[in-house]
Amino acid sequence: MQLNVTGHHVDVTTSLKGYVEKKLDRIVRHSDHVIDVHCILTVEKLRHKAEATVALSGATVYADATDPNMYAAIDALADKLDRRVKKHKEKLGNHYATRPAIS
Repeated sequence: MQLNVTGHHVDVTTSLKGYVEKKLDRIVRHSDHVIDVHCILTVEKLRHKAEATVALSGATVYADATDPNMYAAIDALADKLDRRVKKHKEKLGNHYATRPAIS
C-alpha cells in the first residue's frame, strides 16, 4: 500500500503522518486489494477535516470527516473507510448462488 498524506493550511508533521499510517493500517487488514491511499488534512478556522481516497483493485472508495480536533477527525475517517472497504469486499464475494434443482 502506498500512502500519500498532504496538508492544506496545515503542516504535516511526522507524528501526524505516523498517526494516519497507524489508523489506516486497519484497512489493509480487511482487504489485501488496497493499492493506493491519498489522505488530505485541511484546517479551516476551527474546523479540522480529514479526507481520503482509497484505490482498490476495481474500485475507488472516498470518505471524509470533520471535527474540532484533527486526531478525532482522523479516527472518524478511519472508521468510515473501514466500513466502506468491508462493504466493498462483501459485494465482491456475495453472488447469491442458487442450488441446482434435484430431480
